[in-house]
Amino acid sequence: MTESPAQKQWQFDIIVSDGFVLTELAAVVDPIRIANRVTTRPLFQWTYRSEKGGMIASQSESFVQTEPFAVKPEADYLFVIGNSNPDAEGLSLGNLVSQYTHRDTKVFLLAEAASRYIRDRGDKATHLATHWENQDILREQIGLFEADSSLATVDGQVVTCAGMCATFDLVLTVMKEHLTSANLMTIANILLHERIRDFSSRQPNGSARHLGAGDRDLDMCLEIMQANIEDPLPISELVRVLGISSRSLERKFRAHLGTTPNTYYRELRLTRANNLLLNTNMSVGDIGLACGFVSGFSSLYKSFFGMTPAAMRNQRRLGK
Repeated sequence: MTESPAQKQWQFDIIVSDGFVLTELAAVVDPIRIANRVTTRPLFQWTYRSEKGGMIASQSESFVQTEPFAVKPEADYLFVIGNSNPDAEGLSLGNLVSQYTHRDTKVFLLAEAASRYIRDRGDKATHLATHWENQDILREQIGLFEADSSLATVDGQVVTCAGMCATFDLVLTVMKEHLTSANLMTIANILLHERIRDFSSRQPNGSARHLGAGDRDLDMCLEIMQANIEDPLPISELVRVLGISSRSLERKFRAHLGTTPNTYYRELRLTRANNLLLNTNMSVGDIGLACGFVSGFSSLYKSFFGMTPAAMRNQRRLGK
């Protein structure tokens, strides 16, 4: 814990734009609020900000009242909340971020805000973090991009982050600088947050661990599937790598996930394809190939989502 002046309060500026992710906003504000309750005096304060100020709506139709961007930022920490639309104009904040970092503010860019920062940096953006769901989109938008699968990475004064519930870990890590270990543990316990993950922790993508399966072979299988979307492996190759029988693998999938290995793998690839369809300008054919469907992609997509890829993309563009 760093000693601070008797009257020092640490200021968080929290930037939101229309369609912001409510989970991430709560993950910043609730630890701050709880910290102020459990310490001897309030150590933290926060201000919601947007470009013009006023009421801003989240994707889930919750609203926050915001102040306009500060002319001369004085915050100790800036958090930019992710957005359901990675192309949202409110996430393009390069100049504003520079104003904060110039004043030694630590800047945290969450999920889509991190993606925008990475995209704007172009070939300078190597091994920066964003939510795993955004990584394929970035590869299509800026070409080669070596994504970092960790929760967060530090780029000078800027921290790019996966966002979502990992935001709790980020905020609690920030608070380590200003709270006693006992207070920090109390806050984590109130949040029912079992442990504070460090920035290098991997994002829990494609693993059975967070599904409560607790099966080593199944966990490894899901990770292999996740890593082989464009060139899917035959189930025969998967069981060879795992060193188990096809029958054993199928029993594990049915017991823990209620499906078969083939069905799970196909749905995993279709879900990835849908993400590319709705968030990039790739052609339907290229999306199919990128997700391992050499032929029959449109028919499989329709059987799973209820409409063709072209119809789904058109519906999203019309805002239906």
